[in-house]
Amino acid sequence: MLGLVLLWPVLQLSEFRPSALFQPGNLSVMGGFLAGFLPPSTDPEFLRLLGRATLETLAMATAGMAIAFVIAAPLGLAMSRALSVSRLGPGALRWRGSLLRTAARTLLMVLRAVPEVVWALLFVRALGLGPAAGVLALAITYGGMLGKVYGEILESTDTRPARALLEAGSGRLAALCYGLLPGAAQELASYTVYRWECAVRASVVMGFVGAGGLGQLMDQSMKMLNGGEASSILLTFLLLVFVADGLSALLRRWLA
Repeated sequence: MLGLVLLWPVLQLSEFRPSALFQPGNLSVMGGFLAGFLPPSTDPEFLRLLGRATLETLAMATAGMAIAFVIAAPLGLAMSRALSVSRLGPGALRWRGSLLRTAARTLLMVLRAVPEVVWALLFVRALGLGPAAGVLALAITYGGMLGKVYGEILESTDTRPARALLEAGSGRLAALCYGLLPGAAQELASYTVYRWECAVRASVVMGFVGAGGLGQLMDQSMKMLNGGEASSILLTFLLLVFVADGLSALLRRWLA
């Protein structure tokens, strides 16, 4: 009841009125719109365009995630306190570690603060239409997201093995590989694959602003009121999500 009382002003501000969906006029309009999506288009020429757009979307998401990982991995390690040597004991330069973690955390916050669609709009203006703008937009935003979560996963796992290695004189890289990753690898891999799945979805959205891929093809089909083509694109998108979910489960079993 308390939750409902607190939620009510938020629902009012967001103009959330689900009863409008069930009004007779709206139901007939939605029914007619959804009926236009059947049957899915199987035209060979369109399927050829769909296959190319799917590969373009996968390439955009994968390339963006690869660059995002390069950005996130060092920043996530820098913001994490799990590998901080200065926490082992008092030191004259302990403030440097705190300053480095604060700077890394601030940079990650700046990177993820701007939505990827906004970055895509900027890069489309600079680079022109095409997937290159989407790759850079994903790299920046998802680099900030991955780095933040990587750092928090490393801090939330059991840090005692890494601390013991650091106290024994081990380097940070060895403490990471032998002290932290064995306990955090499954969660890190699962989250990375999940973010790749999100990058595929974001690539579709960025296609509406000119970044290419399935989104641009969907935009064209919707503007031409071709529901069959849009239905085929949605089914392809659903298949990509199933593939990402299966890949995540496979990686978790392998890392176990």
